Amino acid sequence: MPRPAPGWIDRLPTDRLIAEFSMWSADLIRLADDLARIAPFADILHIDVADGHFAPALLFFPDLVARLRDACDIPIHVHLMTADSVLLSQIDQFAEAGADLISIHAENAPVAVAALDRIAGLGVAAGMVLRVNTPVGEVTPFLHRLDMLTLLGTAIGVKGQGLDPKACDRLKEAAGLIEAGGRRVVLAADGGIREATVPVLRSAGAETVVLGSLAFGAADLDKRMEWLRGL
Repeated sequence: MPRPAPGWIDRLPTDRLIAEFSMWSADLIRLADDLARIAPFADILHIDVADGHFAPALLFFPDLVARLRDACDIPIHVHLMTADSVLLSQIDQFAEAGADLISIHAENAPVAVAALDRIAGLGVAAGMVLRVNTPVGEVTPFLHRLDMLTLLGTAIGVKGQGLDPKACDRLKEAAGLIEAGGRRVVLAADGGIREATVPVLRSAGAETVVLGSLAFGAADLDKRMEWLRGL
């Protein structure tokens, strides 16, 4: 499949919630089936990558991204949860595999400038992610280089947690920084995404939420997506 055309981020909707689906929550033994099920609704596919050091999980790998790229033309967002020492090589591998957006962590600050340079040089959109306890202001030096900013609402790399009570205030702070910067940076919320939390995250400024079980576990995905897009 062809990659999305350049400028795809600028064409993301602004009048509804952007639908970003986390493939970590798909049925991993029937990944192609779940991809086909969500494809009519997905604006972005979200791929978590964790090295077992920066984050406790071990997730996903470049070959998976390459197969997803072969199977669809939906933009692929790779969220790198990796140690500084391997970050640049991970960027190279996932860009080659077909990632359209690569997010690094604000906590990768010692190598963040080099990482963002590498992402830009590869012609891939850039994002940054903040752990739930990292001050929002730490993104400020990098904000002018970003296309997406993701705030985690739960501890990193662990499923099934409740939303941190600070999540909405942090989104509001981030939205203020983006507005002051004067350029579009998509603001995303990741973690603790439930039927009860999505409306408040949306009201706090989230343009997209990373959908896991809320979407993949829905008995009626059409109705669930109609509800989400109405927010």
